[in-house]
Order: sequence, then C-alpha cells, then structure tokens
Amino acid sequence: MNGFDVHVNRFPASGEIERIVHAPGKKWFAFAPKASEINERLYVYALTPHGRMTLVQIAGIMARRIVCYKKQGDTLARGERYGMIQLGSKVDLYLPQRVVPSVRLGDKLKAGESAIGVVNGK
Repeated sequence: MNGFDVHVNRFPASGEIERIVHAPGKKWFAFAPKASEINERLYVYALTPHGRMTLVQIAGIMARRIVCYKKQGDTLARGERYGMIQLGSKVDLYLPQRVVPSVRLGDKLKAGESAIGVVNGK
C-alpha cells in the first residue's frame, strides 16, 4: 500500500480472533526490508475453517495510528472490516499451509473483491 491507497483492512476468510498482540516499535518506511520486525505493529491471530492465520498491521513512516475494531473472541465474515492504519502502512498475511496464493507481487487488489488465495484442491 502507498500513501494514496485506502488503508482499511479486511478479514481474508471467515473465522474467530484467538488473540491480538500490540508490538511497539519504530515508524520507518513500511517497504523497508526490516519494517515487519522493527516497526510498530498489531498481530491478529485467527482460527479459520482452513487453519490458523496471522494478520499483521504494520505502521509506516507517516502512520500515526493502527486501529483494530475487533477484539479477542469476535467472529468475522470473509471481507469484513477489522481495522485500518492511518497513513502509510503495510499488512503482512500469513496463510494456512492449505491456502495457495492467487496473487503475485505487484498486483493491484481491491478490498472486499480480490481473492488472495484458494484452498489447495478446491
């Protein structure tokens, strides 16, 4: 995502939030190689019908706030909004092993419309 994108985050599959963990950190360029490790971030651990997944909201250099609208124990539908990052951000997504990514580096995705992956064998 860049500064001109909408930074609303949607849940990629239906599931339940098992745990939410905030990690304080820097606000460096989100595209920097170590941003996923050193920048402020919020981990959302979820259990889906396809297995466990982790969503990581990562603040960027312009970001002032990571917002998560949900809490532990909440159940979400695929495509439901769960949070946003205000100005300059990045989201890392760790999918269950059964899910095969259907997007490639450089693809432009549309929130609530673009499929990120498919369950292997379906």
